[in-house]
Amino acid sequence: MLLPCPVFSLCRNTCQSPSPGTLLTRSLLSVGRGDTFTINCSGFDQYGVDPAAFQAVFDRKAFRPVINYSIPTQVNISFTMSAIVEVDAQLQLMTSFLWLNVIWYNPFIRWNPEECGGIRKISIAAEYLWLPDIFIEEFMDVDQTATGLMAYVNSEGLIKYDKPMKVVSICNLDIFYFPFDEQNCTLTFSSFIYTVENVVLGMEKKVQEISNTSQNLIRSKGEWVLLGIHQRMMKMTVGTNQYDQIIFYVAIKRRPRLYVINLLVPSGFLVAIDALSFYLPAESENRAPFKMTLLLGYNVFLLMMNDLLPATGTPLISVYFALCLSLMVVSLLETIFITYLLHLATTQPPPMPQWLHSLLLYWASPRKCYPSVSQKGNKGLGPTPNHLPGVKEPVELVGKVAGPREAELIGSPESRVQEEQEAQRQPLVDLWVQFSHMMDTLLFRLYLLFMATSVVTVIILWNT
Repeated sequence: MLLPCPVFSLCRNTCQSPSPGTLLTRSLLSVGRGDTFTINCSGFDQYGVDPAAFQAVFDRKAFRPVINYSIPTQVNISFTMSAIVEVDAQLQLMTSFLWLNVIWYNPFIRWNPEECGGIRKISIAAEYLWLPDIFIEEFMDVDQTATGLMAYVNSEGLIKYDKPMKVVSICNLDIFYFPFDEQNCTLTFSSFIYTVENVVLGMEKKVQEISNTSQNLIRSKGEWVLLGIHQRMMKMTVGTNQYDQIIFYVAIKRRPRLYVINLLVPSGFLVAIDALSFYLPAESENRAPFKMTLLLGYNVFLLMMNDLLPATGTPLISVYFALCLSLMVVSLLETIFITYLLHLATTQPPPMPQWLHSLLLYWASPRKCYPSVSQKGNKGLGPTPNHLPGVKEPVELVGKVAGPREAELIGSPESRVQEEQEAQRQPLVDLWVQFSHMMDTLLFRLYLLFMATSVVTVIILWNT
């Protein structure tokens, strides 16, 4: 029984007589050295490229172009990232533009340039060629690559296929350090159908060259900047099949200037103004309304700038805004409490607890021992308490200059009893006034510590 002969192999004497169609196909390809095929391109120097010379190759586009199917096809890939369009923190997606380069070898497309009019490289429509099914595993959208692309083929059978791609890929984003965050997204290239027995992936260029070319090509002043690209090769096992993979790690960094100017600087100014309000006298009636206005303005600022913040997660900047708001609320509550305390101290001062009195003495002068209230009698607390500039001294309720009518009542028993009561009450008034000064000073220092820590943190995150 006679077996049919392959189209791209020589028939021995045992083969059947070829049909006219087989003779036409065989005339287009001639067997070369080393089991390779050479296209018969006679007449190319006079009439140009004859499409009929490649028809036999086009008919085989449904099959992997190899002579021995036990040998896998080597497919080299590389890409150039031309733009980083968007990074969606809520959907965990990165949108970028890539120029994908795929190179492989087709042993059935070879010709002698000397016999083909010196033609060493031609372009062929990609739809007529076998194309490796390289895809990106993180791809999360429909492939919108334009149709009708061309592939370059040289005389040695090397095919280079380039195509632009808009890649919407999933990326595990960590926004804790927003807006000073750096992200590391992956692009995994693999074959969808062919295992390692059929297709082996390789690198067309060195990863450093890919990274440098992409960094030089991205000229846009967008929100993200490309830091670098790294690469790792591995094999993915699915059941009993193994697939070749090339994983590219794309490191990107956000440009924080927009968020620093629109978020951090206004917030810092409002907190600084709130801290300067401590220079207003504690007993001033304008201090509490001023702080209320600042607090209202800060809430309006947060509502207006809410669109610039990530919709998901809790970044560090949100913690900063929450601390600023909490500090302003505590400052307003402290002002209300101090105003009430001073009003109470000048009318009917309550007795100060012993632990609070000891704490006040320790804060005022930790190296000196002052007598207790019961020991000093009508004496004052001692030295004038330190307080912020602009805070008035405690209002003296005794020692006023007597008028003409008051001078007549000085010697009366009722006036003497009243003077003694006021003299006994004055040390308590001084203590409560000094306590209010201490609370203002502590909160003011807390403001300074918070602002200094915020500035240092921003500088460190920006530079690293």
